Amino acid sequence: MKRMQDVQAQDRPREKIRTRGPRSLSNQELVAAILGSGGREHDVRTLSKEIAGLIVNEPAAVRFEDLSGISGVGPAKASQIIAALELGRRLFSRDPSSGQKIGTPADVLPLVAFLAGKKQEHFICITLSGAHEVLSVRTVTVGLLNHSLVHPREVFADAITDRAAAIICVHNHPSGTLEPSSQDVAITRQLADAGTLLGIRLLDHLIVSDTGWLSLKERGFM
Repeated sequence: MKRMQDVQAQDRPREKIRTRGPRSLSNQELVAAILGSGGREHDVRTLSKEIAGLIVNEPAAVRFEDLSGISGVGPAKASQIIAALELGRRLFSRDPSSGQKIGTPADVLPLVAFLAGKKQEHFICITLSGAHEVLSVRTVTVGLLNHSLVHPREVFADAITDRAAAIICVHNHPSGTLEPSSQDVAITRQLADAGTLLGIRLLDHLIVSDTGWLSLKERGFM
């Protein structure tokens, strides 16, 4: 692979953004544009290729520790990538849904359509205003297969920041089953109790899969 200094100036990522726009760049080039430079022993193109390979499938699951574990990626570069991913996640999750009013469990489904086909379990928190309008849709945790551990403090941290009046939680079952596990029921009750203390109601907890969806509230678990 050519080092960045061996690439013609007009083909370098930041110059391509200026002259051709960001859509003309590959994922690797976008990462290189964020990093700006490599290190003495690690060229930025080599680093960006490895980082792009790590974040392309599940960007929401990438942690600071994952990035800083790559040889040549120090705390500063890891923080740059994490910050860029978080900013993109916030903007992407807010734009399509902000202000949409939720009246029934079915109204939630378009907001979590991105869960279709996921092989890992994702736990999603949707924060709502007093009028049940969507404030944000956030991925709280990404688990392995059918095991996604979540703590009430992780769920309500952003809800407090949003000054939300209520939340709806959603998680997917990659196995396809819609039957709630004992863990699903337990965390639902924990969240409902925590919400009562905080003054942020848990309106519902949905389980979704490629075969359909289930409301724990409608099933009487809340």
